[in-house]
Amino acid sequence: MDIALYVVIGLVVIVGIYLWSTYNGLVTLNVRVDEAWSDITVQLKRRADLIPNLVETVKGYATHESTVFDNVTKARAATVSPQVLAHPAAAAKAEGEFAGAMKSLFAVAEAYPQLQANQNFLHLQSEISDTEDKIMAARRFYNGGVREFNTKTKTFPNNIFARNLGFAAREFFEVADAAAIQDAPQVKF
Repeated sequence: MDIALYVVIGLVVIVGIYLWSTYNGLVTLNVRVDEAWSDITVQLKRRADLIPNLVETVKGYATHESTVFDNVTKARAATVSPQVLAHPAAAAKAEGEFAGAMKSLFAVAEAYPQLQANQNFLHLQSEISDTEDKIMAARRFYNGGVREFNTKTKTFPNNIFARNLGFAAREFFEVADAAAIQDAPQVKF
């Protein structure tokens, strides 16, 4: 009888340790995904802060392009709105619209050679290109974290416990129109 009691206690301890480590692992991965999403929002905010300066610089040369400027301003606001930043799918849609607006802005800039020689414009363009690279890296990091978290929550026997512990699969950051954001906006000289 003593052996049976020790076996039962041993099994309870093993199951308890397994649940404890599974829960802690899921919490760690969940926090890592939250951190990665935060990195994306920081880079989106950085880009959004650069855009008004870029628009103002271009406005100085192309005053009659108000529709383009309005579209860029609206798209910029959409990429950093709280409703968009709360969901990867909404952020992806806003990113596609922003990329289209930026292409229009840079198309206007191409029509003004003196603007392309402006040091402020060149610096802003360089900063935006750098920020786009950082956003891409942040997206990859986020999607890697989501992949790791989703894999852990969907593999057996973790899938049984993950659901009961309140862990649900996370959304990947997938852009609806991948071609629209494949490359950072560029001005051709």
